[in-house]
Amino acid sequence: MTATSPSLPPAASAPLAGAETVRTQTPSTPLRDTLKRLLRRRSAVIGLVVLGFLILVAVFAPLIAPYKPDEVLIGVEPVKPREKPCIHLLGCPADKPQHLMGIDGNVRDEFSRLIYGSRVSLLIGLTTVTFAIVVGTLLGALAGYAGGWLDNVIMRVMDVLLAFPALLLAIAIVTVLGPGLTNALIAIGIVSIPAYARVVRASVLSIKEQDFVAASRALGASPWHILFNRVLPNALTPLIVQGTLGIASAILDAAALSFLGLGAQPPTPEWGSMLGAERNQVFTSPHLVFFPGIAIMLTVLAFNLLGDGLRDALDPRLSQVGIKIK
Repeated sequence: MTATSPSLPPAASAPLAGAETVRTQTPSTPLRDTLKRLLRRRSAVIGLVVLGFLILVAVFAPLIAPYKPDEVLIGVEPVKPREKPCIHLLGCPADKPQHLMGIDGNVRDEFSRLIYGSRVSLLIGLTTVTFAIVVGTLLGALAGYAGGWLDNVIMRVMDVLLAFPALLLAIAIVTVLGPGLTNALIAIGIVSIPAYARVVRASVLSIKEQDFVAASRALGASPWHILFNRVLPNALTPLIVQGTLGIASAILDAAALSFLGLGAQPPTPEWGSMLGAERNQVFTSPHLVFFPGIAIMLTVLAFNLLGDGLRDALDPRLSQVGIKIK
């Protein structure tokens, strides 16, 4: 009899093929997993698209806007104050100059001012939230890690600030400092600090009791090293969500201050000041109120949708709960 070499059954070779497949797969990272969970949220994708469009408009404003934001068209074109929109494709006479959103009360192109206003709104949101996050993170981290009398002093000051409605406190600060966009940014940043300080303090109180912090302390690491290299990097997740939602609140507060004449001053093209300047023309020239209002609404809605999506993406437990409910 001739001896035949034994052959492996198909079932025995299957694990080897599976192992090769696992090796060829792209390694998973926390950032990649977070992006996947974020892109599964339809609302977050809508917010990202709207914000991406807004950023493009702000960056390319000089190319998109047909006029400068403060250019007065008296003597340049045959237009009147608060003239209605003129779009040639929608039947506006070809001999009339085209103005997609009409003319404001000072004979300036409303569309150009709205486009340039996106720059001001993004500047307001990013500047105030950055200032509030930096100051609030330092105060919250010190309060949570040090504890004792320092924690009591810092958090009692935060409680006093939180006792006042944010907009009223911002109005009071601007009244003291004087009207203007810079003072409005300072006021909005100050009233936003307590929210970030409380979020960071709560995270630090939980993280500083973890085993890896105790190990660093046992190895002789200094308190500052532990705080800034071990605790704070692990406390940033809720801060990202709070910051994204805070940008929307900052834009709304700045628009309210400008509407009251305490924020951006003419001729700065800020959406809130554009609303305030034409608030008495809501029935005679509704387009001058409608377009800035829609711009504020869409921007705030986009940041809120993105913030909700980030909250679910950065906390897998919330994402799993949402899937089970569906």
